[in-house]
Amino acid sequence: MAGKNSSVQVGQLRETELGEAGRIVRLAFGTFLGLPNPLEFMGDRDFVSPRWRSRNTKVLVAREDGKLIGSNVVTRWGSFGFFGPLSILPDYWNRGVAQQLMTATMKVFDRWGVRHSGLFTFPNSPKHVGLYQKFGYWPGYLTAMMKRTPAPTLMTPANGARVPVLLSALPRSAREQAVAACTKLANRIERGLDLSDEIRAVVAQRTGEVLLLGGRSTLEAFAVCMHGPGSEGGEKICYVKFGAASSGERFDRLLDAIDALALARGAEVEAGVSTACADAFRRMCSRGYSPAGLGVAMQRPHGEGFNRSGAHVLGDWR
Repeated sequence: MAGKNSSVQVGQLRETELGEAGRIVRLAFGTFLGLPNPLEFMGDRDFVSPRWRSRNTKVLVAREDGKLIGSNVVTRWGSFGFFGPLSILPDYWNRGVAQQLMTATMKVFDRWGVRHSGLFTFPNSPKHVGLYQKFGYWPGYLTAMMKRTPAPTLMTPANGARVPVLLSALPRSAREQAVAACTKLANRIERGLDLSDEIRAVVAQRTGEVLLLGGRSTLEAFAVCMHGPGSEGGEKICYVKFGAASSGERFDRLLDAIDALALARGAEVEAGVSTACADAFRRMCSRGYSPAGLGVAMQRPHGEGFNRSGAHVLGDWR
């Protein structure tokens, strides 16, 4: 592993640096992907500011002589953590800056005591895969970034089918009970998985919606959907950051609810799904979703986690 660059200091992102951190993300990824105008990468979507304002994240940065040159967003979902986007100014590539940010990231995960952690990266880049392998991450299944433009439908809910509920539409007194139900369902998928702070951040910042599907006593499915100005989805995309259902049939109904939300917002749906979740992937394909891109999920320690056969989970860890 390359030695530390002594001129670079790693710390935490300041609020005054949010704009520059977002610019670096666009410039770095846009340059790597060879876009004619790298700063157009991701359009109006923002993967830095809303996360910086969330309780379950830390945004680490690298500075040289006070100048911001890179960042990495570290997120905690209970016993699971993930990081990204990790981005470095192109002028500072191949100078060990990413490794310094990774070293600091591992310390954050250690302090949090997560059971396992992961990331999403380019499957066709030996440089990226090799960097993360140095820190104990191992490539697993591909993750497909699935997209679909929902259309109005004449279908009506089947007799007895649950009608989805928006978390924001519930009385304040009932919201925490619903958040607890989401945590209970997530824990059934993987012990310790907890998106409660992620969910609270979406509601508090008004950067999307949380869809709930279930009865009075048992939640059957939920999805954290990002959409709107200043969100991870922007104004044109309903981005499903995480979704989970307790069965394939309920997963189908969750997809129906996501369609309805996106249609009401005039947005396209984007949702990542691991190909390890084979039934979920097949169900999405049969409903007209198509892969807009592929990434590889890398985990530490090597294993399935909640991306496994039989699980009906959405998410891409970007």
